[in-house]
Amino acid sequence: MWRAVASVLLRAKVPGGRACCLLPAQKGRSLVAGTTRHRRRDIAAGGLRAARPLSMNPGIQKVEALDAGHFVRVEWEDGSESRYPCVWLRDNCQCPHCFLRSARARRLVFEDLDVNIVVKEVALADRKKISITWPDEHASEYEAEWLKKRCFSEEARAEMREDLFLPERQYWGSDLQLPKIPFEEVMYNDESAYKWLCTLKKVGIVLLTGAAARQGELVKLGHRIGFLRLTFYGPTWQVQDKADANNVAYTTGKLCFHTDYPVLQHPPGVQLLHCIKQTAAGGESEVVDGFNVSNKLKKQNPQAYQILSSTAVDYTDVGVDYCDFAVQNKQRIIDVDSRGQAVRINYNNATRDTVFDIPAEKVRPFYAALKEFNDLLNSTEHKFTYKLEPGDIVTFDNWRVLHGRQSYPSGSEVTRHLEGAYADWDVVMSRLRLLRKRVLNRD
Repeated sequence: MWRAVASVLLRAKVPGGRACCLLPAQKGRSLVAGTTRHRRRDIAAGGLRAARPLSMNPGIQKVEALDAGHFVRVEWEDGSESRYPCVWLRDNCQCPHCFLRSARARRLVFEDLDVNIVVKEVALADRKKISITWPDEHASEYEAEWLKKRCFSEEARAEMREDLFLPERQYWGSDLQLPKIPFEEVMYNDESAYKWLCTLKKVGIVLLTGAAARQGELVKLGHRIGFLRLTFYGPTWQVQDKADANNVAYTTGKLCFHTDYPVLQHPPGVQLLHCIKQTAAGGESEVVDGFNVSNKLKKQNPQAYQILSSTAVDYTDVGVDYCDFAVQNKQRIIDVDSRGQAVRINYNNATRDTVFDIPAEKVRPFYAALKEFNDLLNSTEHKFTYKLEPGDIVTFDNWRVLHGRQSYPSGSEVTRHLEGAYADWDVVMSRLRLLRKRVLNRD
């Protein structure tokens, strides 16, 4: 339900009359990861439909115990049904003894849970609540709306995943229309901040415009979402030409497509780059949708995709900045979930180690697979080029969007200066959920 409301918000104008430029939907290019478009509406048992999770103010028609008391079946007033395992119901009793409401946390310790528990009695207290008595005479009550949201049907679980994690992706290539939102409106208007984070999650990149061309704006933006991610390069870092640079970004040379920090076990989820000063010649930014390219590679060469999603690549980073550091890690270039869907790209040619911990006969096939992936990244069909202006802040998904930079002339003084920072997806998604609750007036 909230996604429909959100889509209206994402098309709306932001306060002050300025339009929020968002990427329009493109036919055939939107995918909800882990969900099916054509969901099953019926279940075999009893000819009843699976419970529809979006029903407003659900009412209960009937409740009964099934399977010798191991399941509770709820028949809803709309004709659908839900089946709840009794062990799950007992584990999630909402009474003060079992659940600490002030912390929204379970008090029941797992040692006290009988995994083979059955109900002693189940009753319909009213059409908005069921009550259960357990063999030890403990009593539990469950609200209808609470139960319906947690229905175990395929449809309800898919809806809950969408609600909690916003898995929908909109893929793009060189045809990207870079979403833009004014920085000040993100800072001081919840609706604009919500649009920003929703679009960042769905598209992977958003440009914030009109920030002051000075250091410190990213710290403000970090406070807006919660807090920034501290790394060995500091809470923020200055991208400019430096003598004896401890990072290839601190030169004037070309930067090939990469994600930041695959050398960390948990790479930063979101990257923020604020343009403070821009060179007149060169220095253009380039981005590519790594998930889109991964899908293309999987279709074009499944064997190459399998190699990149299964081979652990060594990364290293040694130096001194915020403090001295010597970091080492292994990552797969394409991280996939249980369904084989790409969930994170870990590719940084600069910090890929000379150590390569695989059998010698597998080295050349790996290089061939990586070369094919890299060629797709650099295809004119897939990459998008733009140039940041002073005051622009580009925000993007560091697990999905690979970024690069064209070279620019060096000079006697700094001609190009970006301030950078990171945020974790946990922090960003937390703020998105809180803004959603505030903007859409929902839990």
